[in-house]
Amino acid sequence: MAREEEIRLIKYLMGPYDNNCYILIFPETMESIIVDAPSEPDTIMNAVMDTRVKRIVITHSHQDHWGALQAVKERTGAPVSFHVSEEAAIGIRPDLPLGDDNVSGETISLGPAQIKVIQTPGHTPGSICLLFGRNLITGDTLFPGGPGHTRTPQALQQTIDSITRKLLVLPDDIQVWPGHGAEGILRQSKQEYAVFAGKSHDPGLCGDVVWLES
Repeated sequence: MAREEEIRLIKYLMGPYDNNCYILIFPETMESIIVDAPSEPDTIMNAVMDTRVKRIVITHSHQDHWGALQAVKERTGAPVSFHVSEEAAIGIRPDLPLGDDNVSGETISLGPAQIKVIQTPGHTPGSICLLFGRNLITGDTLFPGGPGHTRTPQALQQTIDSITRKLLVLPDDIQVWPGHGAEGILRQSKQEYAVFAGKSHDPGLCGDVVWLES
C-alpha cells in the first residue's frame, strides 16, 4: 500500500455557505494538515487536538475559505501555505508559499506520505487542488455536477482547461472532495463533462455552470 493511502480524511461542514474544512491525519505519526479554515476555529481546534498540525493549506483566496485562518494559525503555530498569487487577496504572506508557475511534482509532506499539489487556475488565479491516494480535494475548481462559479467567460475557459488537462486525466475511482457540500466520484464528472463538451455554448457563458444543463 502506498503511504498516501493511509492518510485519514475528516470533513467538517461549516458556515452559511456550507464550506468544507478538511483535516488530514497520518495515523502512524499523528501529524495533521488543515485544508481551508472557513470559520468555527473551536471546531477546527477540537478536530486536531490530539495531533501535531504540520501545515494549514488554503485552496484559494475567497474569504469564506479562510475566515478562521488567523485564529487557527495563532492557536496551532503551524505554517500557512497557499499559492503566491493569492497573497494580496488573503492579506498575509504565506509561510510556505506554493509555486508561481504550473510546475508538476510539487508536494506537501504528511509523515512519510506525499500530497501532490495541482495548480488549477480559473476560479481564482492561484486555485489549487490536493491529490493523495484516491482522494482529490478540489476547492472551488470542481464540484459534483460542474465547475466552480466564474465571473467571466475567460475565467470559465481557464477553469475548464485546468479541469480537463489536470483533473479529468486522473483515474475514474478518484473521490472528489469539493470546497462546499457533498463529495462525488471523478468517473461521473468525466461522463457529465463529455455531455457538456458535446454541445455548443454561448461564448459569453460563465457563472454557475452545470455540465448536464448548461
